[in-house]
Amino acid sequence: MSSFKNQIPNLITLLNLFFGCWAIVYVFQAGAIASIDETGAMIIEMPEQLYMASLFIAIAAVIDFFDGFVARLLKVSSEMGKQLDSLADVVSFGVAPACIVFQFLRMALANDVNALSHNSLLLAPAFLIPMAGAYRLGRFNLDVTQTTYFKGVPIPMIGLLTASFPLIYWHSGWAAQILLTPMFWYVYIIMVSYLMVMSLPMLALKGLSNKRKLVIPLLLVAIEIALTGYFYKWLAIPFGFMGYCLVSLLYKKTIIQ
Repeated sequence: MSSFKNQIPNLITLLNLFFGCWAIVYVFQAGAIASIDETGAMIIEMPEQLYMASLFIAIAAVIDFFDGFVARLLKVSSEMGKQLDSLADVVSFGVAPACIVFQFLRMALANDVNALSHNSLLLAPAFLIPMAGAYRLGRFNLDVTQTTYFKGVPIPMIGLLTASFPLIYWHSGWAAQILLTPMFWYVYIIMVSYLMVMSLPMLALKGLSNKRKLVIPLLLVAIEIALTGYFYKWLAIPFGFMGYCLVSLLYKKTIIQ
């Protein structure tokens, strides 16, 4: 019985991996959709099935939180569980989101007037995201100092941020045009990859109890998310992410105390 109890968090972690794999399936299930407008020009659109990839990444994120909660509740932990969690995270929050970026980048390049001359290698940078995520997770597993804060942005946060873009594309008209710009994606790839591998301290929820100075800044971020969500729907996620990064960088001395 004790042995089975030790495996419960691991089984939950494998569900994280399961939904990450399903997210990848939905990213590539339909590909991009080509249509012709009234002027005869070809328009490349993102398939609505990408909604499901965003949903499955979000489910994987909930499970990722839940397996740790269950492990603490059952008072079990193991090196196996730690490594398994990282392997699942690489797929669900590294590979699956990178596939979303790959599809958006492909669509953005296809909409360009010189689409036929583009080399397929222009899509390769998308996979810097799981590479950076894997490096970050490997470093995290070896670093015993990250008990009350993170070094670099956690990969699940990058996964959720990336998963918001299909929803933004379908619900925010002006933002959709930005998502059809290849340069946006190249900058995004470099930015999130750096945020994961950097060593700057980033806020962790597990270290908030003794950091009263962060109450007001975090309350302002929460208000920002609520207002952005009310007016601009899914854009609340990237705005909330920017608020999180800003608070972490401005209050880094408080975070590491």
